[in-house]
Amino acid sequence: MELKSLKLVTIFSDDALQDEIIEALKGCGVKGYTIEDAKGEGLHRMRMNELEGTIIRIETICNEAKCDEVFKMLSEKFFNEYGVIAFATDIQVLRKERF
Repeated sequence: MELKSLKLVTIFSDDALQDEIIEALKGCGVKGYTIEDAKGEGLHRMRMNELEGTIIRIETICNEAKCDEVFKMLSEKFFNEYGVIAFATDIQVLRKERF
């Protein structure tokens, strides 16, 4: 089996934006995603209780063109108004056709 190069796109966001981000990802043609709760501290400080909401990590795997489309969408819809963070990592996958 041969490994193929793709991108792992990771997005950190307030959980309140989950549905909106997922809808926007699907609008970009993303085939699937994984969502996990996340904890940490950054420029916006650590959250002290659940009333302040929680942070989620959304991950999806896609080709470079779709990755560019996702980052453009995030930039236009979320980066200016919300503390959304996103980055891409080069990965190697089997069964590239699934992504």
